[in-house]
Amino acid sequence: MRESAPIDNMPVDEAKKERAWTIGLTASLLVLLGIWLGVTPAGWWEKIRLLGYAVCHQIEARSFFYHDMQSPLCARCTGMYLGGVLSVAFQARMGRRGKFPPTWVMVILGLLFLWFGLDGLNSFLHFFPAFSHGYQPTNLLRLITGTGVGLRVGAILTPLFNQTAWADWINESFFEKWWSFFVLVLVLGLMVWGLYSQVAVVLLPAMLLSGLSVLFLLGAVHTVLALMLLKRSNKQVNWQQMRVPVLLGMNVAMAQILVTSLLRFWLTGTWQGLGF
Repeated sequence: MRESAPIDNMPVDEAKKERAWTIGLTASLLVLLGIWLGVTPAGWWEKIRLLGYAVCHQIEARSFFYHDMQSPLCARCTGMYLGGVLSVAFQARMGRRGKFPPTWVMVILGLLFLWFGLDGLNSFLHFFPAFSHGYQPTNLLRLITGTGVGLRVGAILTPLFNQTAWADWINESFFEKWWSFFVLVLVLGLMVWGLYSQVAVVLLPAMLLSGLSVLFLLGAVHTVLALMLLKRSNKQVNWQQMRVPVLLGMNVAMAQILVTSLLRFWLTGTWQGLGF
């Protein structure tokens, strides 16, 4: 449901307040980023990898490698985060549609989530030598089921963002045409093939993007929450008016990454992935 009028022709006092918030949030984001860069190990790839450290176990046997460079995320998390970002990018090209997917798409997404949960449970139980049931887990299955959840995240987050952010959001689904969903599935399938086949031209950019996707997706989720907390739902008409909610969302995301990383380092005593 749409709310009050867009933030346009803002009064002088409110415009000054908006600029002050923009400057303050930009400064605080740079401080958080500086602290994170200062406390984490040196090396440009280590910085990318450690974006994943905040959300992923990074077990070596369950991760991809480009020569000696470990992916920021395990196979399952790579599918989740990279699949989510590609799903968002695919839908963004179709404008500010804010209607959730049709029922048949939601059913498929629900089944994919169920498969993800079952495969994750099976994979976890194989940590225990006495467990002799289930099936042998593989990184291919982890990547596929993770990508299924990434598709679900993008399919829900994109319309949620649009219907929360924009005054002029369109009451249509990205999947009004049935074939558009399967085109997206095909795109994500090609991503899975390129990653698992370790095609260099796909693998290294995908690993890089997967690390950055952690900050992007966390920032997007927190931006939606910021819009609600600031009571600015459905009031923006352009990205310039989104500066404060986006900066607030990115601040919370960066703080989450910093705090989670420091807590994990305090508990484990290492910046490396878990060893099993």
